[in-house]
Amino acid sequence: MDIDELLDFQPARTLKRAPDGDGDGDFEGMFKRKAVEAPQKKNYEDMTDEERLALVMELDEDKTAEMDDGTVKRMILNLEKKYTKNQELRIKHTEQPEKFMESEIELHVEVGKCLTIATQPQLFPVLVQCKGVKLIVSLLGHPNSDIVLGVVDLLHELTDTDVINEAIDDALELVEALVQNQIMSVLVQVLEALDEKNEDEAKGLHNILGIAENLVEADPELADHAFTQGLLAWILNRLKVRSFDQNKLYCSELLAILLQSSVSNRTQLGNIEGIDTMLQALALYKRRNPQIAEEQEMMHNLFDSLCLSLLASENRDIFLKGEGVELMILMLREKKMSRPPALKVLNFALQGDEGINCCAKFIDVYGLRSLFPCFMKTPGKKVKRGGFSEQEWVEHVTSIISHLLRNLSGSQLQRLMNKFVEDDHLKVDRLVELHLFYLYRAKAVNRDIEEEKLQLDDVDEEKENEFYMKRLDVGLFTLQRLNYIILSIGTAGISTVLDRVRQLLNLKGETLEPVREIMQEYADSLGDDKNKANEEKLNINHMINQLT
Repeated sequence: MDIDELLDFQPARTLKRAPDGDGDGDFEGMFKRKAVEAPQKKNYEDMTDEERLALVMELDEDKTAEMDDGTVKRMILNLEKKYTKNQELRIKHTEQPEKFMESEIELHVEVGKCLTIATQPQLFPVLVQCKGVKLIVSLLGHPNSDIVLGVVDLLHELTDTDVINEAIDDALELVEALVQNQIMSVLVQVLEALDEKNEDEAKGLHNILGIAENLVEADPELADHAFTQGLLAWILNRLKVRSFDQNKLYCSELLAILLQSSVSNRTQLGNIEGIDTMLQALALYKRRNPQIAEEQEMMHNLFDSLCLSLLASENRDIFLKGEGVELMILMLREKKMSRPPALKVLNFALQGDEGINCCAKFIDVYGLRSLFPCFMKTPGKKVKRGGFSEQEWVEHVTSIISHLLRNLSGSQLQRLMNKFVEDDHLKVDRLVELHLFYLYRAKAVNRDIEEEKLQLDDVDEEKENEFYMKRLDVGLFTLQRLNYIILSIGTAGISTVLDRVRQLLNLKGETLEPVREIMQEYADSLGDDKNKANEEKLNINHMINQLT
């Protein structure tokens, strides 16, 4: 029988199930018993001290016989022979599993032997040249799940990040060969066939997710294959399971990686109900906290994925229709662990022209009632800020207010302005307090930068970028958001607001001049192109001119 025909042959997939016929009906048990009877090596953890010492001595002796091209070719040839024999016997004795059981065990053992190839990544090109990759990928379609899981372990080791980094060019040949053999699609088929109630298969599922992560880390462009070959849809479907486990955590991690690595994945996510799936998964935490640290990590992964997806304008309307704004506001109100990342999501959802409808909805569902308590008081403990620093917390809150000021109009904008007037301008007091805090930090780092410049003969562009990053680190962006709010409310025609700002600044010996300077610098950084950035620049310059 031609080997290519054998490699392409895919019998009906029946994981660990006995075929109907005259056999004893317990093929899984037969395979396990025979596997136990076959010579097996113990796990290192299960060995006695004497056995461990003997193993170390054996490994030392094996160092003299290092792997080479010939070793890899022999391994693949042996694997091919075992596979061919097993396939022929399976076809010949379809109704008599005992007739091909021995060959199945031999094949399983041979797959295990190939694990040693992972220790020599410089030999991966040989593995590719002798069609070993095609053979290994074809084995993922084997009807026996133990063999499939063995192949999964092999691929997990071959694509391990440390292994790939050890010989990157050689390893990328392996990655390319796997892609040519539709590895993502084949892995999804395996995922769909596995039963997580079985401990071994649950572990195998975890390893498959690891293979996908390894491949994307080796070549980020492969993230696009996650959508086209069904992995992204499978991950979203897996996240619908309400109960938490390690595989659900890994799915959330991989989802964030795939969205981070691919603009296409973010755009397509809404077409496969990805936004709704994430909102439903996160809704579990609107009134309760995650039970353990790993579950909290999963929750944050989902929030990060939601933020990434909102970078695609196509997903804003889906988020809005899925009542995403209402859910985030509810989380702000409930003050659970979901409160800080909900702020971050709203920051992403409300920004830019694409956020106009979300801004309107935010006002309509009384979001200001939940937002301004976050503005008036930053939680003192980092755990209550969801891991955010105080600066990050203030940045998200002030950014949301800035988005609202930019995107609202009419009565909705007036409702926002009224917030700064009520309670004897209490929120203006808080605004100036935050402005002064970040202004003093900015002045301090500016002095340090000027002193450092005096010690330098020349300040090139790279050094200027370094200085700018220092200013951002102490809160320049947050200061810009605060000053944008001062400009917006101070030039909106409510004289008492600007009078209060001046009064508070005068008490500290400050003026409005730093507000003008900082916002002028920000406006100049937006460029002169005739686009949305230029419109914002013109608007800021107009407000600066109005600030008297």
